[in-house]
Amino acid sequence: MKKSLVAGAAVAALALTLSACGSGASSSSANPNNMSIMVGGLDKQIYLPFMLAEKLGYYKDAGLNVTLSDEPAGVNAETAMLAGQVDAVGGFYDHTIDLQAKGQATEAVVSMLQVPGEVELCRSDLKGTISSPADFKGRNLGVTDLGSSTDFLTQYLAQKNGVSPTDTTRIGVQAGPTFIAAIDHKSIDCGMTTEPTVSNLISSGKAYIIDDMRTADGARKALGGAYPATSLYLRTDFANSHKDEVQKLVGAYVRTLKYIQTHTAAEITDQMPADYYTGVGKAAYTAALDSEKGIYNPTGLMPSDGPATCLAVLQANTDVAGKKLDLATTFTNDFAQAAQKQ
Repeated sequence: MKKSLVAGAAVAALALTLSACGSGASSSSANPNNMSIMVGGLDKQIYLPFMLAEKLGYYKDAGLNVTLSDEPAGVNAETAMLAGQVDAVGGFYDHTIDLQAKGQATEAVVSMLQVPGEVELCRSDLKGTISSPADFKGRNLGVTDLGSSTDFLTQYLAQKNGVSPTDTTRIGVQAGPTFIAAIDHKSIDCGMTTEPTVSNLISSGKAYIIDDMRTADGARKALGGAYPATSLYLRTDFANSHKDEVQKLVGAYVRTLKYIQTHTAAEITDQMPADYYTGVGKAAYTAALDSEKGIYNPTGLMPSDGPATCLAVLQANTDVAGKKLDLATTFTNDFAQAAQKQ
């Protein structure tokens, strides 16, 4: 069984929150240097490069006017992109595989995360009762939303540990305050989320970790290999018809990824909007970022074994299982390679 919990505050959270320059509607047709990007949770550390590039002025340096908009669930961001409401999505690479299985041609043009940065947490009152995904049967499991990457990963963890995804109830609770409220109200038993929500729940004693994918070793243990996560992805026809603009954009992100590698977590945090660490505090946000800086891809290039691992994980998803897919068309390294030479 699966259902989505979207009520009260969650409904408000689903409204688009524009965070950069004006409207999130696609505007590239009027001016090719105007690019609109919808990100599946701008204040999550896994999506930090998008706002960091804005704060560092790298979009402007590239001659681009970039509009960032926030959508708590990546699956809704991809819907907006396919409808032409935005030009691109900041979300997990695995969506391009899922979309190909549904007959949609999209591609990731830069890889920003080497691992998912996701954590599976359970309510503290269940400690000793749930120790791994093998105990998921009959449980309510929190995901960002149905059809999101956290949904894909949750289904895989259940199946890998001998529990059919149909024997769980997956509930869309987004992240941040709505995820924490779901834990507080016992609407979910366990759930998958990222920093800074993880630090908030652990420091408050409300939850404990059963799977930690914030490190390469943790991701391999849970998923069987490298799992490239955050990327910029677009419709393939759009990427082909806007190559100059996409190249400028990827160049800005490769530059941002290099900044992350050469600056401290404190220096990076200083660049971020203060409301990104509301609820957890700046010190805790910085500490979490420092501990997981290794999740960021230093080159922007797709890890060679990443697509195959993502496909294996998505086989737990009925939309992908059994489909013959061409992974080579779900991403390209051309733009990131060119950016490395600039």
